[in-house]
Amino acid sequence: MPSDAVFYQAAALCLTYPDDDFVARLPLLREAAPQLREFTDHATVTPPQELAAHYVRVFDPRNPHSLHLSWWRDGDPHRRDTSLVRFQDSYKAYGMEFTGEELPDFLPAVLEFTARTGDTGLLTEHRDCLARLRCRLADFGTPYASVLDAVCAALPTTPTGARPSR
Repeated sequence: MPSDAVFYQAAALCLTYPDDDFVARLPLLREAAPQLREFTDHATVTPPQELAAHYVRVFDPRNPHSLHLSWWRDGDPHRRDTSLVRFQDSYKAYGMEFTGEELPDFLPAVLEFTARTGDTGLLTEHRDCLARLRCRLADFGTPYASVLDAVCAALPTTPTGARPSR
């Protein structure tokens, strides 16, 4: 069984745009995180252009499948500001600066943060958001639902990892 860090990092990669690097890493992801095999097996046999087009269809901003966790909790962009600051503060508490092109509540970024720190607090705090996203993806009939199935199944009942003292 892979470590939690390896699993969370692999899940983050599975939920990012499937570029050439992702396709090249598929064999490693498949072996490193057996919980994600349903998705990695699908991605392995799907032509890269088709996989990329599917990702865009699924996560198009006009579809209700946002990978931004505060969207699920706060909805209105004006109410999301406070939540986004809380995500930033979580990263800063570990001495990490969020510099991604996406917002700090982007699920792959949160999964990568969890992999690096062992702190599942952001994920467990947004467990209901993850469950709603998982249901929407399953209803849409996308293999990405299996990634959310695995993430939801791996979450502890209480957050793991202690926040660093300031």
